Amino acid sequence: MDSDRGFKGGTRVDHDDISKLPGLILGGATLNTQYNEDPEAVPLVQMLRLAFDRGFRAIDTSPYYGESEKLFGEALDVVRGDFPRDSYYICTKVGRISVAEFDYSRENVRFSVKRSCERLGTEYLDMVFLHDIEFIETPAVLEALEELRSLKDEGLIRNFGASGYPVDFLLEIAIKCSQSASIGPLDAVLSYANLNIQNTLLADYYVRFKRDAKVKVVENGSILSMSLLRSQETRAFHPCSQELRDLAQKAAQYAASEGEDLADLATRYAMSKWYGLGPTVLGVSTVYELEHALSNYDTVMDNDGQLSERDQMLVNYIQSQIFKTHLNETWESGIPHR
Repeated sequence: MDSDRGFKGGTRVDHDDISKLPGLILGGATLNTQYNEDPEAVPLVQMLRLAFDRGFRAIDTSPYYGESEKLFGEALDVVRGDFPRDSYYICTKVGRISVAEFDYSRENVRFSVKRSCERLGTEYLDMVFLHDIEFIETPAVLEALEELRSLKDEGLIRNFGASGYPVDFLLEIAIKCSQSASIGPLDAVLSYANLNIQNTLLADYYVRFKRDAKVKVVENGSILSMSLLRSQETRAFHPCSQELRDLAQKAAQYAASEGEDLADLATRYAMSKWYGLGPTVLGVSTVYELEHALSNYDTVMDNDGQLSERDQMLVNYIQSQIFKTHLNETWESGIPHR
């Protein structure tokens, strides 16, 4: 993946080559009532203009994120005069409908893709992930991915892949796909909450995704671990242990005592660790938050993808003295697959 600050030299993107995704992707998970009581109040048009003007011309959404596809579709229609469809990537997902509702059947995969096209105002989708694959049995995962492969062959989607939380299961499925003639290597995988100050597991798996599973692009999402790594209280829905919540607050207090905001430090850390490896999916709710994230990104890029000595010192303390044995602690997600 090209690790520069966005697209250069023209406005058209290569929709068939997902490896050309920009380093930052504007995520839609925050367009859900879990994060915002009124998703329609999120200034999506301004956020799109800011991200796209900077060259980060890609969005990531899902039917699971409330009305996010509809809201993105309306916002993209507003900015279409300045940013036509051939100038950005649209990534979405299929399979997960709500917190406890799932449908990974071939029929729903096809229906969902067509509905996403309608909602997002497009005749094709650049990337479609099978969403949160750990919630179904392996045969059903593979069958749904076969349907996505068929939709790719038909041209309705240009690339397809899988997303989920347990990174070991995500890798297992990716390897099975690479060995399947009816599916083939996945174009991309999206892991979330597995590459941040508290959890660095994705970095350990990256080589295997590329080498053993032949995945083209590995994306890193939820770099603040779904609100865990910030000065404010972790959101109630977060599935981590109470002990980890408490330690995250201690990390925030330590960062504040050093004149630093934990969310900013965590953002720079994740961007540095993933520098040159793949896109980072950003979940923000305001123009200010997006500006702040872009500023942190610039700080890392200006230092050749490295943290400053001071940032590295703070990170070392948080990881070794606060999270300690809870570094890389995970939580249950989905059904057992062993």
